[in-house]
Amino acid sequence: MTVVIRNGLIEQVTPAAAHDGHAEIVDGAGRTLLPGLIDAHTHVFPGGLAQALRFGVTTEFDMFSTDRTSADSKEQARTRDDVADIRSAGVGATAPNGHPSQIMGPVFGPFPTVAGPDDAEAFVHARLADGSNYLKILIEDGAQLGMDIPALDRPTVRALVAAAHAAGIKTIAHAISLDSAELAIDAGVDGLAHMYVSPSTDQDVVERSSTRIAKAAAAAGVFVIGTLALVEAMTGSDAGVELAADPRIGPYLPDSVRPAVGKPMPMMPPMPHIYRNAKRASAALYEAGVPLLAGTDANDGPHGSFPVVHGASVHRELVCLVDAGLSPVEALAAATSSPAAHFGLTDRGRIAPGLRADLVLVDGDPAADITATRSIVAIWRAGVPVAGVDRNASVEGVVAELAEPALQPNQ
Repeated sequence: MTVVIRNGLIEQVTPAAAHDGHAEIVDGAGRTLLPGLIDAHTHVFPGGLAQALRFGVTTEFDMFSTDRTSADSKEQARTRDDVADIRSAGVGATAPNGHPSQIMGPVFGPFPTVAGPDDAEAFVHARLADGSNYLKILIEDGAQLGMDIPALDRPTVRALVAAAHAAGIKTIAHAISLDSAELAIDAGVDGLAHMYVSPSTDQDVVERSSTRIAKAAAAAGVFVIGTLALVEAMTGSDAGVELAADPRIGPYLPDSVRPAVGKPMPMMPPMPHIYRNAKRASAALYEAGVPLLAGTDANDGPHGSFPVVHGASVHRELVCLVDAGLSPVEALAAATSSPAAHFGLTDRGRIAPGLRADLVLVDGDPAADITATRSIVAIWRAGVPVAGVDRNASVEGVVAELAEPALQPNQ
């Protein structure tokens, strides 16, 4: 099969194609050509988009960032060929002093919040004016995190969903508890930003709740972004450290993030049953026909201490999805065609004529071994080869360049 790229787009996909003698020929023997990977849940920071692209992630969906960070990241994606493309929620809808104020507030200062249903329409219109591509709604009371946090109530969530849909944008809810997931589905959200998790150690209870919510999500047409690699690390598993140890990944991670990749988060007690429950919830969704999207929740974390990172952690997320019951081909769709379709990006996510030439060439066959996605040979971003993908060039310089001026609060 031959794929012809011209002017940033896929021109032909044919058994054989003639060329004018000036084309660059890339031999794909023994290799697999994939659509560029899409991470459906990240939080951008300076340099993150460059880091993502070096691992074959050509598009990121940012799920909460300050207006300034979102705008700066979109400008980078518009003007540069060495960073991933991006869509962003900008500032998410949360209650006054609600999540993630306890995390972002001390660093970024106050950001707009939603006190009640009457604030919903104005909040949505403000996000549209700031360039948001969809609305993130945070339904988080802190119970799963051992905190007590003000949370949006049901009428407010319903009002936000209605206002966003009236404005023509999708709604994605942060809802990690069973109650919040059911509230979000009942309110009419389009997707969930995380896998919800039962805290129970009783497998009969877990089975019933997983089946109940999966049926509700299927009936409502909701998609779910897994973030399973994050749940894995947050609940005490060290299985994810294999990512940084993999010679196809580890040597090319920036020094600032490598030590934390895949490691259990020290502030969280070991809770292996939580990850088991998350995998069971994922399997129930899969069995019910609910679309599962690959997403990592990658962000910089305090001083690079977060266990999931831009670009590389998508490759761990794919392993987690396969462990949860998806076939390798289905996991690949969860990181390519499915997020593109559910977020309305009709120009990417597949290899077909007329689509954007976001492509990743890997050694081996990811349909047989999902970790083959890590064996990257070449990357094209809108038809432009990504320099340094031969691993002779470090991403550190690009990350440092894009980190200046340093990330700052909104002014």
